[in-house]
Order: sequence, then C-alpha cells, then structure tokens
Amino acid sequence: MATASSPSSAPPDVVATVAELVNRARAAQAVAENYDQVQTDALVAAAGWAILEPGRNRALAELAVADSGIGNVDDKVRKNHRKTLGLLRDLKGAKSVGVIAEDKVRGITEIARSVGVVCAITPSTNPAATPANKIINALKCRNAVIIAPSPKGWRTAQQLIQHIHDQFDRVGAPHDLVQVLPSPISKAATLELMRQCDLVVATGSQANVRAAYASGTPAFGVGAGNVASIVDETADADAAMALLLQSKTFDNATSCSSENSLVVVAAMRDAVLAALKRRGVVLLDAAQKATLQKLMWPDGHLSPAVIGQSAPVIAQRAGWPDIAQSAPPALVVEETGFGADCPFSGEKLSPVLTLYTVPDFEAAAETVRCLYAWQGAGHSVSLHSQRPERALALGLTLPVSRVIVNQAHAVATGGSFDNGLPFSLSMGCGTWGKNNFSDNMNYRHYLNITRIAVPIAERVPTEREIFGDYFDQFGRA
Repeated sequence: MATASSPSSAPPDVVATVAELVNRARAAQAVAENYDQVQTDALVAAAGWAILEPGRNRALAELAVADSGIGNVDDKVRKNHRKTLGLLRDLKGAKSVGVIAEDKVRGITEIARSVGVVCAITPSTNPAATPANKIINALKCRNAVIIAPSPKGWRTAQQLIQHIHDQFDRVGAPHDLVQVLPSPISKAATLELMRQCDLVVATGSQANVRAAYASGTPAFGVGAGNVASIVDETADADAAMALLLQSKTFDNATSCSSENSLVVVAAMRDAVLAALKRRGVVLLDAAQKATLQKLMWPDGHLSPAVIGQSAPVIAQRAGWPDIAQSAPPALVVEETGFGADCPFSGEKLSPVLTLYTVPDFEAAAETVRCLYAWQGAGHSVSLHSQRPERALALGLTLPVSRVIVNQAHAVATGGSFDNGLPFSLSMGCGTWGKNNFSDNMNYRHYLNITRIAVPIAERVPTEREIFGDYFDQFGRA
C-alpha cells in the first residue's frame, strides 16, 4: 500500500502516535486482505450489529446528544437504525472480493482490491451513524479504517468502536481493523492521519474537506449543504408541507440534506402558509427576523446557540417566551435576496426555514440557481409537483447531483427504502461543489479495481462509420 512521502509538519509525538495506529491498521488489513467473501460479509454484519442492537443504539444516541448538545436522542436512534439497516441491505449479496464482473464480449474481467488504510473524518452532527457507515463500507472492501471524529464526537465514536471490537471477537477478526484517534482530538493529529493513510473520506466542515483534498492522499470529500425545496402550482400543499416538516425537523435539522429554503410559486403561497400554520409553524415578522439574525450570526458566523437546537429553544434564546411556549416545530422568515448580506439565504443547521415567493416555476428554478451560486451548489434540490417533466428540467439545468421529487428530502436524499439511491451519509456534490464525485458515497468508492484484458476479435470502424453523419451535414473539406 501507499506510504506517506511528503514531509510532515506535525510535532514528532503526533507523528509517532499516528504512525503506530497506521502500522497496526496495516498489519490487521494484511490479515483481512486474505478473507473470502463469506468472511468479509461476517465483518460487515459484525460492525452493523454493533450499532443496530437496540440497547447499544440508544446508548450511543444518548451519548452523542449529551456530548455534542446537538439534535435529539429519538431521531438519532432512528437515524442510526435506518441508515445502517439500509446500508446493510445495499451491501447484501454485493461482490467485493475476487472477480466481481466479467464481460466476455469486451474481454474484460474486474477484480476487487482493497485500498488499504482509510482515514474517515466524521462530524459532530452524526457521531455514530456516519462512522458506522464509513466503517461498514470500508470493511466490505477488506480495508482497515481509522476514525478521526470531531472532539465532541470522540466518546461516541470510541464507544461504537468498542462495540465493534466485541463483535469482532465473535468472528475472530483483528481489533485493529477499526480504530479511532486518541483523545483529545487535535487538528494536527487529524491532518497527520490524512497524510499517512491510503484514502481519506471526509464528511463534515468544508475546512476538513479542503484539508483532505490538500493532504497529498487520494480523498473523497463532500460539498456544503443548503437545500432548497420548490413547491409549484400543481403540488398538494398539505402533503408537501407534511413531508417538508418531517424532513426539516428531523434531528433538529442537523443534516446537510435538510431544507433551508422554501421556494413557493405565488399561486400556492396561501395554501402553503395555511398548511404550515396548521402544523404550528410560526412565520416571523420583520422585527423578529432581525432579532433572530443577531442571535444566529452574532459575528458573521452561524452560532452554536442555534445549531441542532429545537425551534422552542431557539425562540427562548431569541427572547420570545410566548413562541417558545407554543412549541413550534419550525420558524419561518421571508427573504428576497441572496448572499452574505442575506444570511438567511444560506445553510442554518436548525429548524429555521427561509421563504421565497416567486411568480412561476421558471422563477423558482432561477431562485434556486441564485441560492446555490451563494451556497450549496452540487448537492440536491427538492421538488413538490405533479408534473414529472419539471424534475427533468431541474436535472438538466441546475447545478445539482440529485433531484428529490415529492419526498421528505433529508430522509430521501441519502437513500431510502422507497427510492433507489444508495444509503449514505456522505453525498458527493460534483465539480459544482468542488468534489471529485457526484454519487451517494458507497462501497465502490472504497475499492481499487484491477482489470484483466484478453484479446478479442478485432473490429476497426470504417471512415464512413465514424464521419458519415458529419460529412453529410458539413461536407468533406
């Protein structure tokens, strides 16, 4: 496997600590590299059951909320369960050892090969679900993986890995296939792990993603979220708002797939506002919007006072006890602009939703384009409509990797049991989002593939086959 060749700027003790972890990971991975598919799938099942067992799941969710102060326990339990179960469904029967494809016509045989030691950067918003997802995908490909969690997520990651090690004892697998950086987590150790490993998979802050790409190690990183949801004049307003609030309130809107803006065609405005009001959502006036802006961005940066907090907590902190007492699921502000002077046009990581009212579908699409020019390009767009061709129009013209139609976006975009997207907590955003992939990250991103090519019958095209249409249209000059 690859070894770090660039000089390190980390303190010698950090370099040595990380090197010890990586060396142990390489030794364990050398064992796993000889596993057959049955043994490999046992690793996957062991890691999956480590978090899916209900008692462990809830304990991890409680620890995550206690340490991070972000989100809520019940939703994290659901997320840990649903995302892990869905991933295991996707992986069941998938070939990741030996020959995984043969194309006799083309004479190509594909062989799955591990990448080695994976550095997995994980965020405080999902301190159990995201590490579990990355660990399971890495193990499916017979890799070792070392988790670099956020400082607030370290205890959750460490406890998850202890559960995985307990399950490894049942299948006879080496513990060092899955490790975590020691506490306290430092930027220097995380950067050094990026440098020494064979592949970086980074989910979380854009600073971490940029560091991953700059580490000198092959890396997959995700783009920023700032999802907009379009409601056109053909939508069922009540059904659309039920889905939107299911998504927007899940885990207090900590997901990068949570809707941040609601772009409503004017003909639907009254119906949409009525549907939101029936569900307890509060539409703030201009003065309240200004107060909330000061709370959320006191120094130009999104405040921890609102990140992953419930709408009643945010209302209380804004000085609105009456609103807090009414326990709204979300707060809504109206906006017309975009960019740094209009912070509500960006990602909010909280159950605060920005409402744009536009004359028609074409204006809605343009509004989303303006939003994503500021933040969120490449991620996804949500559409509530009864006109399928509009989803195609968005997919053909907007800078998005996913168009989610008539679904709860935060549930659907990372894979769902009722759509065909792969279950994932890491969504690539393509070159629009400064990423090198636009898929939902899945196990194939953790593989090298060796291809065997054998001779086949030669087929050389004629000049006419290649240039015929061109010559017929433009001549043969």
